[in-house]
Amino acid sequence: MFDFIIIPFTNALVFIYSLLGENFGLAIIVFTILVRVVTYPFNAQQMKSAKAMQDLQTNPKYKAMQAKYKGKENREKLAQEQMKLYQEMGINPLAGCLPTLIQIPLLISMYWAITRALAATPLQLLDLAKGISLPNAANLVPLNSQFLWMDLGQPERLFIPGIPIGIPVLAILVMVTSYFQSKMMTPTAGNDQSAQMGRMMTLYIPILMAYISYIYAAGLALYFVVSNILSIAQYYISRRPKPQTPAIRGTNAQGAK
Repeated sequence: MFDFIIIPFTNALVFIYSLLGENFGLAIIVFTILVRVVTYPFNAQQMKSAKAMQDLQTNPKYKAMQAKYKGKENREKLAQEQMKLYQEMGINPLAGCLPTLIQIPLLISMYWAITRALAATPLQLLDLAKGISLPNAANLVPLNSQFLWMDLGQPERLFIPGIPIGIPVLAILVMVTSYFQSKMMTPTAGNDQSAQMGRMMTLYIPILMAYISYIYAAGLALYFVVSNILSIAQYYISRRPKPQTPAIRGTNAQGAK
């Protein structure tokens, strides 16, 4: 279904892999960074929308509205007044959904690209060789799936002497970083329905992402971790106060006098 994305993804991964000394872990990290760069405008819009929704929670008109139409019998009227306030403030509550919808085919394609690139059976190797358009593809296949302590084609576990079970380090990192990312991007203040849904999503999304990372290939979990860290960094950079120009500083100084 997503072959028009999966095939280019696979070729890009293998190409980056060939440039980085045949290290597939580094190839996934670099590829994730490139994907974040390409999708930056969508992610920036999502962060802008999330900030607007968070700022809305402290708006006096919004608080007064919540108090005035408190109760189940006033939900419809409250929703109407909220939409009026959204239009007045230029807020689109659905603007943050587009990056999430874009991520779905990207995640599916990334999973199959990693699975195809790390072909394990002769038939998978044949399919991989046919799908790669690089001139030196025959010399690269099969790809080296080892990165640090993990096999990127298998679910990740760290085995420590004395501990009888393997520790899913990447799944834990995915859950932690997904939690912080969801908490930053979701307005959780207030007691309205959207705020309650936001609190639920902040809890459920990290668990779901951790479960996916626990049962599927470690390469996909590595993609999740790097993508989440980049998203968190982008959020803090976007929230950092912009330095004032000399003209603005001079105007502020005169106003202070």
